[in-house]
Amino acid sequence: SPVPEDAPTGTAVALLKVRDRDSGENGQVSCELLGEAPLSIVASPGGSYKVVTASALDREQASEHRVTVVARDRGRPALRSSTELVLEVSDVNDN
Repeated sequence: SPVPEDAPTGTAVALLKVRDRDSGENGQVSCELLGEAPLSIVASPGGSYKVVTASALDREQASEHRVTVVARDRGRPALRSSTELVLEVSDVNDN
């Protein structure tokens, strides 16, 4: 669903659950966002992450934002998986 451009900073736009069935350090996973967008990723307990707005959205500047979410484990060699996240911004002041 599109996110309105007047959404406050800190609005959750995606919830992610990551896990690795390995034990110990090999099973520890971290996530990061790659790409330029007014978004950030916040870790939550239990391997969950929230993608939230990090600043104001402006549909006139960009009607959508694309970032890549990368999950990596701490094994040797480290394994990684990635997916693209698309955030559509809806306009709130058009008549």
